[in-house]
Amino acid sequence: MKSKKSIIQSAIDTLELEAAAILTVAKNLNTDFEKVVSTILKCSGRVIVTGIGKSAIIAQKIVATFNSTGTPAVFMHAADAIHGDLGIIQGNDVVICLSKSGNTPEIKVLIPLLKAEKNTLMVGEKDSFLAQQADFILNTFVEKEACPHNLAPTTSTTAQLALGDALAICLLEGRAFNEQDFAKYHPGGALGKKLYLKAGDLALSNEKPSISPLASVKEVLIEISKNRLGAVAVIDEKNEILGVITDGDIRRMLENNANITSLNAEDIMGKSPKSIQRESLAVEALGLIRKNNITQLLVLDDKKYFGIIHLHDLLNEGIV
Repeated sequence: MKSKKSIIQSAIDTLELEAAAILTVAKNLNTDFEKVVSTILKCSGRVIVTGIGKSAIIAQKIVATFNSTGTPAVFMHAADAIHGDLGIIQGNDVVICLSKSGNTPEIKVLIPLLKAEKNTLMVGEKDSFLAQQADFILNTFVEKEACPHNLAPTTSTTAQLALGDALAICLLEGRAFNEQDFAKYHPGGALGKKLYLKAGDLALSNEKPSISPLASVKEVLIEISKNRLGAVAVIDEKNEILGVITDGDIRRMLENNANITSLNAEDIMGKSPKSIQRESLAVEALGLIRKNNITQLLVLDDKKYFGIIHLHDLLNEGIV
């Protein structure tokens, strides 16, 4: 087994080789790259990304990135394509074919079929059968794999992956794809929730504890305990906020008053409660909670009391 130093050095050598390959791809970019981006932006169909072996795995990742950033894309395995899956491709689609050599048997069978259908073809290799047939060449040539035997696809697939990311970002910018668009494609993830989930959405899932300013301490305790939010809003007859009473306010009341029977809600409430509008993003609510070192936040509909959200509501949604 290699010594610890040599293992680290091997890892460094691999990463440096792959970093150098990406820089080489960057230097090799030419007007074909611009034409590819323009062609995809004008395309009324989808981008079909195909490949075989490790390139097929990279193709799947590129498709996933395209789809999540506003470019409709479909993965097609090159071997499956010549055994029935060619029907995936429609006349207005464009095809990106990933291949290190550009000369595999599957590629040589597939490319003439694509050309016959007049699909625009883009390729990530030069000086190959594939490149000779392609409309545009995206050059991902690498001199050496990171594999010491120069066999296992490592540096070459890294170059393909990086070029795919570059395409995706250029297309994203070309479509003016923004944070709100991103949220539409990622509604279930924490990132998507930060971009679309609103304070009012969270408040609706909770009870809406409220009490009048003249309510007794006993009534306050019952309302707080019943709703399990650790707080109750004190409201007037117009449903507007007068204050809030939290568990902490109750503890301070007990510490400071020997006789609590004469007290009511307005005597113990906090008169400047922190609040947020229902249409504000939940991530903004989290910012207010953190800034003010509190665990509950009142939610308003304009000036009207709408509900309460708790820190745990935000944590449960993965908004941290």
